[in-house]
Amino acid sequence: MISTLRRSLLVLLAALPLMAHAVAAPSAHDLVQDTTNRLLADLAANKEKYKQDPQDFYAALNSIVGPVVDAEGISKSIMTVKYSRKATPEQMRTFEENFKKGLFQFYGNALLEYNNQGIVVEPAKDESGNRTSVGMTVKGSNGAIYPVSYTLEKINGEWKLRNVIINGINIGKLFRDQFADAMQRNGNDLDKTINNWAGEVAKAKEATENSPEKVVQ
Repeated sequence: MISTLRRSLLVLLAALPLMAHAVAAPSAHDLVQDTTNRLLADLAANKEKYKQDPQDFYAALNSIVGPVVDAEGISKSIMTVKYSRKATPEQMRTFEENFKKGLFQFYGNALLEYNNQGIVVEPAKDESGNRTSVGMTVKGSNGAIYPVSYTLEKINGEWKLRNVIINGINIGKLFRDQFADAMQRNGNDLDKTINNWAGEVAKAKEATENSPEKVVQ
């Protein structure tokens, strides 16, 4: 009996890795839906605390949203090949972290003002390839409906966020243009541009607020 039990246990342990691989990664649509649900639930429970301590809010955003963002791919896209190929691994890691912080700060205040007016993730699209998009509509405090489109790529079998377009504003392109402009102003000093990225994000946010097509508030 003991011998049979041991053999059964060994078979189970050997099968666990196969069982893990057999569990399908979430679809792009489900990933966006689940991340949105978790974010809104956390925001509803902690909004007043986050208003008092925005850094705590950014940490929560990093915990919930960070894992689904392809920070490495987006960072290289923002830098473009012209600058990313000159960057050291350490500079790339620093910029990835600064990029995520900047992204969360870019949307942080708007999210804190969101009062659950209504967010709807649109039905799934074709996900048979390695790139797809997931649409979303957000109802603003003024009653207007804003379209959002997430671009996702499949990396090592899992969907990761690569870009977002909000109400016609392509955030990837906006940041890419901002990085190129900063490099020019900084005399092609990569460290200076990377370390001052928060200020560049603030300028990008100001540019969107002065645009006819504004980020959702």
